[in-house]
Amino acid sequence: MAKADRLARLDDRRIEAETEYHTLLHDALQRTAAGQLRLFGHGKDKAQLAKAAPTIAELTELGESVDSLRDQLSLEPFALHARFLASRGAVSAHAVGEAKQAQAWLDHWTETPA
Repeated sequence: MAKADRLARLDDRRIEAETEYHTLLHDALQRTAAGQLRLFGHGKDKAQLAKAAPTIAELTELGESVDSLRDQLSLEPFALHARFLASRGAVSAHAVGEAKQAQAWLDHWTETPA
């Protein structure tokens, strides 16, 4: 029974961490859609990158924590975090701006909750 209790506590921590991640990402997406943050890091403006760095670091740390918990529970990796990381970085000159990209994420979020 101790193993079942330990697994239940781990799963509770995973759920809490995923909820915290969703909240943090959603807030950051709203700020990006409003033009206040450059969450996706598409530009080279050092000031903008520095402004987003604490949020990116917090999302990354939390996402890695969720992945670790999921691994211990033999669950699939945290897909939302992987998707977010894959969406960051340089893009072509024809790509939509960060505000529009963030709004698309938010629109998708309301259609199918993350």
